[in-house]
Amino acid sequence: MSPPTALLDGRAHNGDVPEIDPAARPLRRKFSAEYKQMILAEYEAAPEGEKGSVLRREGLYSSQITEWRLARDAGALGALEPGTRQRKRSAAEVELEKLKRKHERTEAELARTRLALDIMGKASALLESLAESADTDKRSPK
Repeated sequence: MSPPTALLDGRAHNGDVPEIDPAARPLRRKFSAEYKQMILAEYEAAPEGEKGSVLRREGLYSSQITEWRLARDAGALGALEPGTRQRKRSAAEVELEKLKRKHERTEAELARTRLALDIMGKASALLESLAESADTDKRSPK
């Protein structure tokens, strides 16, 4: 069972329990491509019973080995490098990108509308010429 909270609080004030700084979080480990390749070679060369000891010694999980092996086999040496995050775009950059896309859509719609009007104008001119030729055919005696 766990000790009562009052007891823990008293021990913390006496110095028995270290104060935990929430800002002091551990950092993620990042592995270079050379390290990953070295560990993969060592892991694959180890006899069947020794593979777990390699993982324990390095503090790794078998899923990491699987992921690294897949990346290596796919020929993605760059995939073995630790990932880098893209910097977060500012609100102005996001808004600018959105406005650019909207402008491109509007320009495309305008081009389609102009093409449709051009086709309508040509169709109207064709119908007028057909109507005039039909009128002249009716007037001419046979």
